[in-house]
Parts: sequence; C-alpha cells; structure tokens
Amino acid sequence: MATPPSNPEAPKPERIAYAEEDKLGPLGIAEQSKLGPLGIAEEDKLGPLGIRASALHDPIGLRAELLAEFERAVAAAKTAAARVDQSSTAAVHESRKALRRARAALAMMAGALPKGERRAVRGALQSARRSLSTVRDHAVAPLTLGSMTLSDRDRETAKRVLDNAAEALPALAEIKQLLGEAAARAAAQAEALAAALPPEISWDTVRAGIEDVYREARRAHQRAKRSRPRFHTWRRRSKELVYQLDFVAAHAGARTLELRADIDAIADQLGPVVDLVMLRDFVQTHAQGLPESDVEELRHRIDRQLAEQMVATRKAGRDAFKRKPKQLVRRLAKAVKRDLRPAGGVLDGAEGQGGATGDGRAQRDDDDDADD
Repeated sequence: MATPPSNPEAPKPERIAYAEEDKLGPLGIAEQSKLGPLGIAEEDKLGPLGIRASALHDPIGLRAELLAEFERAVAAAKTAAARVDQSSTAAVHESRKALRRARAALAMMAGALPKGERRAVRGALQSARRSLSTVRDHAVAPLTLGSMTLSDRDRETAKRVLDNAAEALPALAEIKQLLGEAAARAAAQAEALAAALPPEISWDTVRAGIEDVYREARRAHQRAKRSRPRFHTWRRRSKELVYQLDFVAAHAGARTLELRADIDAIADQLGPVVDLVMLRDFVQTHAQGLPESDVEELRHRIDRQLAEQMVATRKAGRDAFKRKPKQLVRRLAKAVKRDLRPAGGVLDGAEGQGGATGDGRAQRDDDDDADD
C-alpha cells in the first residue's frame, strides 16, 4: 500500500507554551525554585534520596575538607610553638596532639595518595613528633612518680632519678627550636599533600582509612596482653580514631559522634598506663650513680602498679574493640546515613554497605605498625 504524500502546508503541532515569567519547564517545574530532576529543593540541601547534603558525599568538597582538617592541625602546632614562653610543657603537649591529629587526617586520605608520598608524609610527621618525646617524658615523669604510693626509700630513689634527669633536660631555647622545626615540617607536608592528592576523594576512601586505623588499634589491644609497647600503639591509634570520628561527625551528626564515646574513654584510660611504661625506661636511663638495688626496687614498684592497670585497661577495652573492622565501618556508615536523613525521612533499603574495599583502601605498608 502506497504511503500518502506529505503535505508541506499542513499545520505543525504547537509546542507546549511555557510562561516566560514563571520559567516553567516541560514538567511544570518552576525554575526559580531550583528544583532538581526529582523535585528536590536546592535550598533544603537534600540529595536525590532525601539525604542532607554533606561533604562526605561530595568528592571535591571532601578533598577540600580533609586538607582543611590537616591544615588546622598544622595551625595548632604553630600556635603551640608560639606559646612556648607561657609553658613549655603545655606547648609540647599541644604540639604532639596536633601532630597526632594530622596523622589521623592523613590516614583518611591515604588511599588516594601514591604509596611513596603517603609514606613520606607519615614519616615526616612521625619524625616531628618523636623529636619532642624527650621533652614530653621529662614533663610527665615527675607527675607520674608523684601520683604513686611509694616507700620513703623509693621516694628518695625517685628524687635522685629526677635530679639526674634535670641535668639532661633541654634548655628553653632548644625546646623552642624543636617546636618550631616540628611545626615547619608539618606545614611542608600540607603543601605536599595538596600537590599529590587527586581532584576528588571519595567517602569510601575515608572509610577505608578509618577501618585501617581501627584494625591496628584492635590488633594492638589483642597483643598488649604480652607486650607493653603495644599499649603505646593501642593508645596512639585510639586517639587517631577519636579525631577521625570527630571529623566525620562534624559532617554528619550526633549518631556518628556517639561512636567515639567508648574509644575516647579507653584512650583516656590508657594514658596512665603508657606513662608507667615510659617511666620504667626513664628510671633506668637516669639511674646513674644510684645503687642498683634501689633502682630495681623502684622499678619493681612501678611494675606492680603497671601490671594491675594493664589488666584493668585490657578488660575495659574489650567492648570498644569487640567488633571486627568491617563491622565497625558498617556501623559508621549506618550512623552517617541516619544523621544525614532529614527529620521524618525514610531510608531506602540498605543502610551502610559493607566495609570500604577496592580502590579506596590504601595498601598496608610495612611500617603500618611503626611505634610512633
């Protein structure tokens, strides 16, 4: 059957008319209300699934926020160095805390960095923090010894140890220099990170970094039963976890913040334990000229108190570190999703998929368990 000829003069169907002043689109959506393709108001800052906008789900914004977190830690180290004249002890403490916070931020970006750059930045932060360890030990040892119940003989031995140590304490000018160098080294790493990072960092990468730090903390808790130095590692990684969860909570909300409570409590409880571990070596280092029997008696007293606290702290840490790493990040993902859900909103099916895997995870380096 022949196709009827077209009529060039036939009227074309009219296009749907849209009011210019209303700027309505084909679905009757007002352009001035800035609604997205699913009718989501931009001013409400909701994503396509009714989730509040957050840097955690904006790879470009997340990169900027992670760099800003690292830079805030650098700024805190600089501030601590500037305040050394007010209190060298406080300045050293705040500087070391800032450097720990910088390492926590680095771990959340680790999966986005080349391995060589990742190790270089971490090594520089580790070196900066260790340069302040001696000054920190000199400040903590008198306080730790003062908190112990000692016999008159042990207290006399402790006094002589502290007198010896005072002769080795760096002068204020040297402490100033150490603080300044530590801050400068950290600042250089901020510039290196900005140059090495890709334009975008995903939430999966951040979760992978948190999972790795939790894994190290959990392993240190398990091994601390037979190794005093592991208490140091356990506390360091726990403090980093607290900083990381603080960062995530700042971009999510209260449910995410709740996850840090148990870990923060354990990190605080670990403080006196690692101080006693340090004190054992401190006493031995500064025992010159003292009778060996007196030194051994004081160390034995320290060991007894340390043993009690080690058992109590490991027991207290069981609940905080009972979850496997993937379980922890699933719980974190679920908390973030609930925090970002608008009031009265409904979550879609799966909340918080499994642990971060794939390209987001940084390959574990040989020095992941480095004592820093």
